[in-house]
Amino acid sequence: MSWVSFIALFFITWWVVLFAVLPFSMRTQDEDEDVTLGTVHSAPRGPHMLRAVLRTTIATMVLLGIFYGITRGLGLGIDDIPHIVPDFSQNPEN
Repeated sequence: MSWVSFIALFFITWWVVLFAVLPFSMRTQDEDEDVTLGTVHSAPRGPHMLRAVLRTTIATMVLLGIFYGITRGLGLGIDDIPHIVPDFSQNPEN
């Protein structure tokens, strides 16, 4: 995989992981019982984006490290998926 492909994969994976990590440890104004006038009760309380970005970057690095280990270390790729999954066909002669 070229470095351009790796950067593209990192970018796409980072955005997907961001939306998965974003709600973790977020406190709402309603939970803190300090609702600012003119905002909804479910609005986030205080900044938490820096922590979300750091968690996202770390999680993406771990995922891509696992991906790199599988593709480079074990030599497996997308073409190997049919060989990993067992054959559940009803034909006994295969």
